[in-house]
Amino acid sequence: MLDILDSMEAEGGLESLRALHQDLIALEDGQLQLRNIQKLCDELTAHVEAFKKLLDRPAKSDTSRKKLESGTIQIDQSDYAVNKEFQESSIQLADALDLDELRAAELLIDAQGDAELLGRPTIVSAVINHHERRQFLLESLRMLFRNAGNPDSEEALRHKQLEIIGDILEIKDGPARNGSLFTRKCFKAMADIERWIQDLAERYQGTLALGQSMTTEYDEIMAFQQSSLAQQHESLGAIVTYLVKGGYTDIEDFFQLLQHLPTIERWNHIPVHYVPAIAAFISHYGSPDNGGSLREARMLHKRIMDGRDSSPWALRNLQAAMISWWLAEYSGWYLEQRLGSPVKGADLEAEARARSDAFVQALRDGAFHCTLAICSQIYPDDIYDPARNGLTDYLLRDTPPLPSGTIGTNVLFRDLLLEQMESFINSFISNMPDTLRQFQISEDDQRKKILGGVPSQARSTLYDQDLDLERFLVIIAYAFDLRTDAAEAFWEDPDSNLYGFLQWASKRQSTPRVGAFCELLRSISRNEECATAAHKFLLDQGSTKTSRIRRSSSLNWNQIFSELNLYAAKIRETPGSSRPPIRYGGKANAGDIDEPESALMLECYLRLMAHICKESSEARSWLWTHETFRSLDVLFTLADVSVPPRLQACAIATVAAMLTNKTLETSLFVWSAMDQWASSPTSSMQAISRPGKPLTPMICMEEVTFEALSKTFDQANEFINLLQTLVSPGADVGGLHDALPFPEQLGSSYRMPGVEPYIDFAFGKILAAKPPVVDDPVQSRLLTNNALNFAATCLSVFNENLLILANRSTIAVDAAIEASSLDAYARLHPFSRVMEWMFNDGVLAVLFAASNQDLNVVAAASPNSPIVLTVLRSIEVMNRILDLQSTYFEILRPLVKQQTTGHRHPVLNPTLASFEDSVATNLDLVVNLGLYGGLGNRELAISSLKLLERLSSSRRLNASLTPVSRQLPSGNRLVGVLEQHGDMERVRTSFILGLQYDDRELDLGPGAPGWTIKSVMLDFLSHCLAALPDRPNLAHAILGFACTGATLSIEPDGAFARGASLFHSIVRMVAEYPDGLDNAIQLWSSSIRQKAMRILSILRASPLSSVLVMAELRAADFLFAMFLRQAVITPDTNLDGFSIRDENFAQTDSVLVLEQYLEQRCTLLEYASSELRLTAAEGAPTQKARILSTLFGSTTMLDGTQLPNVPVFELLDFLGADFSAPVVSPVSNVFTNLDFTVALDPHDGTTGGAARLHLVEQLLALRLSEVRKNGYVETTQDHGNALLDGEAFLAYFKTQKNLSTLEEIRLRTLKAWSNLLALAIGHCGLDQAGRASLVLQALQTVMPKLERYAIESSPEALILAKLVQTLFFQVDLKSSALDQTKVADLADDRFFNIFRTSLRAINVPEGDIDLREALYSICFRYLTSIAEPSGSRSRQHSISQTVKTSGKKTIDIICDDAYGGSGTCRASAVVFLDALAATAVIEKSSYMIDSLARTNFIVVLVEAIRDIPNELRDSGPQGNDDFPLPCSRIDDTDPSKDIPLLLSYYNSKLSLLLTLSQTRPGATQVINAGLFQTVRDSGLFSVDPDLGISTTDPTSAAVSRYYALILAVIRVLAAVLVSRGPQNQQTIEQTKQFLAENRTLVVSVFKRQAGIGIGAATSVSRSIGDDNMSTVVDELVELFVLLMTRTEFIDVSDEFFSRP
Repeated sequence: MLDILDSMEAEGGLESLRALHQDLIALEDGQLQLRNIQKLCDELTAHVEAFKKLLDRPAKSDTSRKKLESGTIQIDQSDYAVNKEFQESSIQLADALDLDELRAAELLIDAQGDAELLGRPTIVSAVINHHERRQFLLESLRMLFRNAGNPDSEEALRHKQLEIIGDILEIKDGPARNGSLFTRKCFKAMADIERWIQDLAERYQGTLALGQSMTTEYDEIMAFQQSSLAQQHESLGAIVTYLVKGGYTDIEDFFQLLQHLPTIERWNHIPVHYVPAIAAFISHYGSPDNGGSLREARMLHKRIMDGRDSSPWALRNLQAAMISWWLAEYSGWYLEQRLGSPVKGADLEAEARARSDAFVQALRDGAFHCTLAICSQIYPDDIYDPARNGLTDYLLRDTPPLPSGTIGTNVLFRDLLLEQMESFINSFISNMPDTLRQFQISEDDQRKKILGGVPSQARSTLYDQDLDLERFLVIIAYAFDLRTDAAEAFWEDPDSNLYGFLQWASKRQSTPRVGAFCELLRSISRNEECATAAHKFLLDQGSTKTSRIRRSSSLNWNQIFSELNLYAAKIRETPGSSRPPIRYGGKANAGDIDEPESALMLECYLRLMAHICKESSEARSWLWTHETFRSLDVLFTLADVSVPPRLQACAIATVAAMLTNKTLETSLFVWSAMDQWASSPTSSMQAISRPGKPLTPMICMEEVTFEALSKTFDQANEFINLLQTLVSPGADVGGLHDALPFPEQLGSSYRMPGVEPYIDFAFGKILAAKPPVVDDPVQSRLLTNNALNFAATCLSVFNENLLILANRSTIAVDAAIEASSLDAYARLHPFSRVMEWMFNDGVLAVLFAASNQDLNVVAAASPNSPIVLTVLRSIEVMNRILDLQSTYFEILRPLVKQQTTGHRHPVLNPTLASFEDSVATNLDLVVNLGLYGGLGNRELAISSLKLLERLSSSRRLNASLTPVSRQLPSGNRLVGVLEQHGDMERVRTSFILGLQYDDRELDLGPGAPGWTIKSVMLDFLSHCLAALPDRPNLAHAILGFACTGATLSIEPDGAFARGASLFHSIVRMVAEYPDGLDNAIQLWSSSIRQKAMRILSILRASPLSSVLVMAELRAADFLFAMFLRQAVITPDTNLDGFSIRDENFAQTDSVLVLEQYLEQRCTLLEYASSELRLTAAEGAPTQKARILSTLFGSTTMLDGTQLPNVPVFELLDFLGADFSAPVVSPVSNVFTNLDFTVALDPHDGTTGGAARLHLVEQLLALRLSEVRKNGYVETTQDHGNALLDGEAFLAYFKTQKNLSTLEEIRLRTLKAWSNLLALAIGHCGLDQAGRASLVLQALQTVMPKLERYAIESSPEALILAKLVQTLFFQVDLKSSALDQTKVADLADDRFFNIFRTSLRAINVPEGDIDLREALYSICFRYLTSIAEPSGSRSRQHSISQTVKTSGKKTIDIICDDAYGGSGTCRASAVVFLDALAATAVIEKSSYMIDSLARTNFIVVLVEAIRDIPNELRDSGPQGNDDFPLPCSRIDDTDPSKDIPLLLSYYNSKLSLLLTLSQTRPGATQVINAGLFQTVRDSGLFSVDPDLGISTTDPTSAAVSRYYALILAVIRVLAAVLVSRGPQNQQTIEQTKQFLAENRTLVVSVFKRQAGIGIGAATSVSRSIGDDNMSTVVDELVELFVLLMTRTEFIDVSDEFFSRP
């Protein structure tokens, strides 16, 4: 059997921890099925000990080292002998991990398998496994605490998780303080990690200082350790937070934390990981709402405040932030205190003033700076927001940022931290309202003084102004952003303090505060509901019933519109050269009415406006229809090139946001407005001087606009995003994409119409030539991603099918489409110009560079990060180019070149004939694609492997290597590239890991990322192999074969030889992967096995790989494993929710399930046949016996165990039910007369070709558009009905396609089953009785189905009939061995039933002629087998009566086939008639003679003798008439292939005549048909063989054939003469006449038999073994003697010849 590796290690092993981690993630995402929750609980329980020991790290010890150096160690109760090298590696690993030496040795042993699989040193794998194990345990523990603390989780599960936590903390049966001990262990572990990270950094710096060279592997392992340790530190910080929130700690734990925090000196990710725990401790022990005591709170307050001065932290700003958080919570104790102190001697007013002063001092020390920095710098890297970053940077100013690249926080940690920040925000607003009000008063006073020019020592400029309230607003924005639940709770409770604060903060705002408030409002409007609430808030339509503050002066839409209109008016009125710039800060100019932060405020207005428009359809509709605010006019004015770039970018982004869910009409309107803005001067512009043809002013302005937009990232990025939004399909555009996404006459007043200038800007000025100011890699990636996204959209919205349908269908495409004409659509669509740019050298360089990124960076990045999106988009664009390049080069490019007039700058490289030409010079792309496919990113894997599939199937790219690279072992270019760079093993490993089976996929099904990646990997391999099955290609190499020249081989020490290759992974997948769940075969699971089986089938069938694959499959016992998995398909089998019995089965995807299952069955049966043939050819009796035993129902294991399996006889189950009921075509007045022929795929392989559904869909959409334009579909109801009809037609064609494909695979499977069964019985090695028993069993299975399908004349019937025909010849029915068994009588009955069934099938009107030929052969075999019964058996059935019962039509059909049938069918029919006639002779029945006479067939047979010469002449190669008779052409030198067939046909007819002539009635019919005259007319006997045969060798086969032919005729004559008897003088006279007329031939025959004259060669022929010739001559002589004797020809010859 297959060597199936157990994927689950012992509990605590890495794989089991990974599985637990995945289950916990699935639980959090709500994707864990109920049936697996108990399994999750069991997994958690099993890992309790691992969780307990997680923080216990055994240190190095002399005892362990001595034990290791002894040479023998014991691990898991197993003894290991270790050599010196292993001991040194273990010690090295122990030093690196500061770990016990024996534990290090255990890690090394466990890592050996991974090291071999991944191709890296064992010690490196051990380090990685150690960190991964710790990380999985920590993350699992973090999620356990999180889920257990979630009040919304299922109660029983939550209770179980709390029990497990009690076990881990040892508080279930132990003291409660054990929770505190665990917390302190976490603190110690965090401190150890901090020292470890520091030690790694020092070690790295030391290596650099010494000048030692470092390998890439060393750099990678150092980076991995630092990253992993940082993640572990973060997880521990989160665990401590949950411990605090769960009440498992005490106040001493907080004191210990406060003692450790001052020692942290560096501002990086380490202190940030403590923030949630600090905030949780503060909330737990400082708030009156969490059950603490005032006494403890006051004690803690004193300690914190005393430590501010006595024990200052190294990170002073973090200490200030902690103090601010504490004061916000602690003040809650005194918020509602009555008169009098709760503590003796306390002065509450003084304490309140002290707290307020302390809070102010904390702010001066940078409390809000630090808090805002933390919130902003844990923001996801994949969200790049320059405007928000600008506001944040403005508020932080001199605050030191965290080092770049040091924080990659987990989303759960970020949410946890922001949740704690939300708690601080609530506390501060609720507990310190006076302080908040004082902030506002103080800041407003400062601002008035500064703007009024009042001198101040502390604050002389606005840049120096206190902005703590603004910082607090932005902190709130970060805390609520991306947390939709928190935002929804905010809007749902208008009585909350937060809502009240929002109302208060919206009043009397300064310019910078407006910007901060807009960010706050934006952050709490992240979905439709919240954005609509924010919109109503700005409309002053929010709830006022419970409002506690009037909002008459609050920020609202009117204020925003007024400000925007004001600044837009100033831009229009002021010339660009004299307008002062709008700045972000600094000293105000005298007389400047603008405040320094005006641009920042405008940006925030626009960002808020854009966000609400994008999220809220109500707000968007309101804005478009606003009576006074002309949005597009104002926005494009603010996008003037003279305004600050970021403000301009915000205006453009707002226009794009307003296009969310746009209609085509809206899109056309914005295009026109934008084109007018781009080409119309709104201020003085600097002229552009260009050589050559002078440009019109509008063209000049357009170029000035584009030049200005390309200068900075913000402008260029947002403008390209706007272009992409404009060309994307609108909400009212269907899938036809038949409209241009812009007005056809766009720009026609000053240039050629179209959007070509905009496309040239995107790709010429931006993508191919990045703006010089864009030097930031993130900005560069974002800009590239947006430009490629624009390209992908332009390519995707072009419908090339319109061109196909216009040429092939009857629909008037010009009239049906939305564009004015198909010609205009093709010329003006962005597709043409974008495709031209895609073959530009600069764009290609960027495209390939975008796809070539550092693999480790891509793997570590989130799916939505700029780097991943850029890689993904570049690959998608390449796929689209390959899809559409033929359309562009063959149709569009010639059309555009022919019809385009005027100036059009060519941009593509004319030397490129295809995209593959550019890939040929950038083959590193192939390496990257192979590696990207194994990163686990679903979308990236799909796109990468799809592109790799296309490239690896290209014959140009798979050409042999150039002479320069001949030193590479492979002759394939793509394989050579991978091997040259040493990346082949990495690609193989990524595929192996991607195809590893994970039973958790069963829970998620096709939604699991692992399933999707498996599917696309298998698709890639199968398509690549199918495209080039007989040439070594990339798929062969990835599978593990060594590609050497034009052959494949197996490296002796390679992974393939060890059974660790990808090929073996696929074999295991086929054997292990389930077909589904709950006794159902499911589509998603079955498809995986089907694709894997297809790969094995292609490899097995290809001569290139067949020998290697067959050997490997046999070594793996693949055949036996697969037969043990086979199950019988019944009408009730659950096929993805439906059974074959279900009425709607054909209309469901369950048809696909059955199709996939049958393809697997077919592949298995074909492989079994190949294996059986190979085994028989090799002479391996033991293996053959195992195979036959399995085929007949019992599998013998290698240890001799017998396991039952489904026998091959029962694998015909797929013919057991009728699932292909005819599908009725829908009826529709709109679509009925539509010609769908164009949509049929002529290369599909199914009968008539299956429909290409995408073309069907396009045809339906075109017809609907056509009738709508013609007014046939007028009302909404008519349109709705037409849509329903279209869906019905699409479903009809889909069903037909599925059924056609299913029918094809059923026939293939039936053929494979028939071949295997015939082969198995033929090689069974049993005696005649045993073989007959198997044949009867097979016939019992086959005959009911044959009878059914033969009556229907279905294709299945022919396959089954040929099988029955083969089975008939497997048994000697005349054998006497059958008489000694009980099989004989059963065989007689069964064979007779077969004969009777065949007769009925022959009688089917207009039946298949090939089927009838097979049935004739079956009947002939049966009749010849019963002609002479052996032993004691006697005939039990009357054949003649059976034939008579079948009806006269049966004989008519047989005679028709015998006369005019095609090919060998007519010979088979004649042979069958001959056997029937012979049987009738035995049964003494005249039915056959009467029937043949009735049909005049006897006359036809006789007349056929006359036509023999003519037919032979016609079948000759040249029709030469040099010889007197055509029979002289019967020569071995004749190249014609028809002559042997004709001779066989003649012999069959003459044999039938002979049989008929053996009875008196038959002879009478034959003689009456003119036998003698016909023979005379034929001229067959008029040739002297000694003279008339055209050959130099009188003993050649030509003479033999001639004699054989005339012998057949003489037999008929002799039979007629004998049957008619001596009394029939007429026959005797005719015979005499025949002998007299052919006396020369008779004499020649006699002479040849006697060896006289030329016939003397007879002795020579006999000496060389030509016995057939002598036999024929001897029989001829005997028959001539018989004729002479019976007619007394010798006695009367003289008299006869002397007659006048």
